[in-house]
Amino acid sequence: MSLFDWFADRRKGQYVGNVKQEPEEGDGLWSKCPECGLVVYLKDLRLNASVCAGCGYHHRIDSSERLALIADPESFQPLNEHLAPIDPLGFKDRRAYADRLRESQSATGLNDGVVTGLCRVDGIGMGLAVMDFRFMGGSMGSVVGEKITRLVEECTKRKLPLLIVCASGGARMQEGMLSLMQMAKISGALERHREAELLYLPLLTHPTTGGVTASFAMLGDLILAEPKALIGFAGRRVIEQTLREKLPDNFQTAEYLQDHGFVDTIIPRTQFRSTLASLLRLHGSKSLELTNA
Repeated sequence: MSLFDWFADRRKGQYVGNVKQEPEEGDGLWSKCPECGLVVYLKDLRLNASVCAGCGYHHRIDSSERLALIADPESFQPLNEHLAPIDPLGFKDRRAYADRLRESQSATGLNDGVVTGLCRVDGIGMGLAVMDFRFMGGSMGSVVGEKITRLVEECTKRKLPLLIVCASGGARMQEGMLSLMQMAKISGALERHREAELLYLPLLTHPTTGGVTASFAMLGDLILAEPKALIGFAGRRVIEQTLREKLPDNFQTAEYLQDHGFVDTIIPRTQFRSTLASLLRLHGSKSLELTNA
């Protein structure tokens, strides 16, 4: 079959290849880098951890992709998957909060914006939480806060190190104070984890903002970040209007925060798993079977 015939059959929806057809982003096979414009085959992009081979731009990935990049194969054991949010305030802006929840749950297959559990990384047991920006911008509501808190407490009980992958627009306004109190609740659990002399590593990905930045994202023993991730509390425009001055072009990037002492190290996604394993060993974390912990 010629290339011309292949495209013609695809337009007719008749082509069935010899390999299993998998859904692709946007019903396409290609992705264009928003940074350098490089067009790349989607499967090749994913083989490179969704990092552009031309400029190193880190495409946003969902929680399942992130888990596959970090945890040893078939080692992840999810915790508290049954927890699901409710609408305690009957909140409605342009749309009802309950409708937004149903839409996000349908689109992502998740109950809320974080996946938590235990896993192994290069044989080393640890706790892992991955926030998913697809679910209402990764906003932190009561269920997100409760799942992370329970994970921290489980790691403290089992004497395990902990990694939280942050990707969030901040506290979920539709839950009011119930959302804001999660900042203190998670921080308190992390303090007990620290008192037990256990390792906590937050990984700040694009974007990490608002109440997440103001709480557990900045409480790590080492604060890790992905290249060029947007990290901050208030938005750039709000800060400029408050200070009445123009901010640097790279303000609130991972590189800017590293230069000013707020981020310890920036790790490319393709190198993260091996770097994480090295940090765990440096801290003295040991290989173990999680089911027997």
